[in-house]
Amino acid sequence: MFLNTLTPKFYVALTGTSSLISGLILIFEWWYFRKYGTSFIEQVSVSHLRPLLGGVDNSTASSSSSSSNGDADSSRQSVSECKVWRNPLNLFRGAEYNRYTWVTGREPLTYYDMNLSAQDHQTFFTCDSDHLRPADAIMQKAWRERNPQARITAAHEALDLEDCATAYILLAEEEATTIVEAEKLFKQALKVGETCYRRSQQLQHHGSQYEAQHRRDTNVLVYIKRRLAMCSRKLGRTREAVKMMRDLMKEFPLLSMFNIHENLLESLLELQNYADVQAVLAKYDDISLPKSATICYTAALLKARAVSDKFSPEAASRRGLSTAEMNAVEAIHRAVEFNPHVPKYLLEMKSLILPPEHILKRGDSEAIAYTFFHLQHWKRVEGALNLLHCTWEGTFRMIPYPLEKGHLFYPYPVCTETADRELLPMFHEVSVYPKKELPFFILFTAGLCSFTAMLALLTHQFPELMGVFAKAFLSTLFAPLNFIMEKVESILPSSLWHQLTRI
Repeated sequence: MFLNTLTPKFYVALTGTSSLISGLILIFEWWYFRKYGTSFIEQVSVSHLRPLLGGVDNSTASSSSSSSNGDADSSRQSVSECKVWRNPLNLFRGAEYNRYTWVTGREPLTYYDMNLSAQDHQTFFTCDSDHLRPADAIMQKAWRERNPQARITAAHEALDLEDCATAYILLAEEEATTIVEAEKLFKQALKVGETCYRRSQQLQHHGSQYEAQHRRDTNVLVYIKRRLAMCSRKLGRTREAVKMMRDLMKEFPLLSMFNIHENLLESLLELQNYADVQAVLAKYDDISLPKSATICYTAALLKARAVSDKFSPEAASRRGLSTAEMNAVEAIHRAVEFNPHVPKYLLEMKSLILPPEHILKRGDSEAIAYTFFHLQHWKRVEGALNLLHCTWEGTFRMIPYPLEKGHLFYPYPVCTETADRELLPMFHEVSVYPKKELPFFILFTAGLCSFTAMLALLTHQFPELMGVFAKAFLSTLFAPLNFIMEKVESILPSSLWHQLTRI
C-alpha cells in the first residue's frame, strides 16, 4: 500500500536530492584533495573510525614487530631528508619581496616561512648576555616581533642608543627599498661587526659567556659579508662578489651552515668560468657531503655543455650515444632523481614564483629556488635545455617505485608535499611527486552523483515508466522479507500473530 501511494514527484525529489548531496560531497572532496593531497573521508576513517572499530593496520603491526637497526637508520634518514634548510640565495624582504607585494598585492612569503626566519635570527644574532648592553637587549626583543613595522622601530631605537650591527642588518633586510640602500646599511653594519668580533675574539677564552658572545659575533660578521657579496652580485659587480665569497670561505672554513659555496657557484656560472665551477664541485660534490639541487644540476649542466651543441635525438637513436653523451645523460638522470621537480621549471612547463626564505631539499621549494637563479645559465649553454627535454623523463623508468627504493639516492621522502605547502604561498600550485591517483571516494561520489542525476532526469521525463521500474525494483528487494513473514505467520498461532502485528 505504501509503494502504491508514492507518486513520480516523490521519486524525482528523492533522486534529485541524492544527486545534490553527492555533488556537494564531490566538490568538497575535490577541494580537500587539491589543497591537502588526500581524501577527507579516507583520512577521517583511518584516523578516527578505525581505532573505534578496533582495526589495526597490518603494515604497522609488521613494522613494529621488526623494528631493528635498519628501521632506525631509515627513520633517521627520513628525518634528515625532510629537514627545512635556509635558502642560501634568499632575497631581501624590503628591496625584493615587498616590492613584489606592492606591485601584485600578493604575499610571496608564508607565515610558516617567516616564523622559521625569526627563529634563525634569534639563533644567529642573539646570546644570553644581550641584556648587558641596552641596544642588544632591544634587538633581542625586536627579532621576536611579528609586526615588521615594530621590528624596524625597535632597530631605530637601538641605533639611537649606540651603533649596533644587528640593528643595521634588520634595517638593510626589511626597511631598505633598493639593493643600493641595503648595501650602504650592510657596510655600516660591517664596521660595527668587525669591531665587536675583534673584541670578543680576545675575550672568548675567559668564560662561557664570552664564548657565546664570540659565537654570536662570528655569525653576525659572516652574515654581513655574505649579504654584501650578494649585493655586489645583484648590482652587476660579479667578480667582486666572487672574491668576497672566496675570502669568506677561507676565513671561516668551518661555517658550512650558510652554504656559501652555492652562492659562489651561481656567480661563477654568471662569469662563465666553468673551470672554477668544476673545481668547486670537485670539493663539494662528495659522497660524504649533503647534496642539493644546485650541486646535482650544476654537475649535469657542465657535462651537458660538452655535448649539447651537437646533440640530436634522431642521430643518437641511429648511431647510439657516445661516451660523453652517456655521461651527460647519466648526470641528468642523477639530478632528476635527487629533485624531480626542477625540469618542469627549467623547461618552462610550470610558472615560477619568488623563492621562499627556506627550502626543503628534494622538494618543490628547492626546485623553485634553484630555477629562479639558474635558468639563465641553462639558457646560455646552447642545446642544454634540448638535451634535458629529451632525457629527463627516462629517470622515472629507472625508478618505478620512488617511495620504496631509490637508484643513486635514498628513496624519495614522503614528507615533501606537506612541508612545501607550508613553505610556498597559496596561489602557487605545489608540484607533487610521485603523482597521486584520485582517491576512491572522489571517484565513488562522482559516479553516485552522475547516477542519481540521470535517475532524476529520467523520472522527470518518463514518470510512469520509471514509477513501474521503481515499484518492481522495490518489490523484488522486499520479496525475501514478505516470504519470511508468510512463513512466520503460518508457524505461529493466530492469536500470537495478531498481537505481534498489533505491536
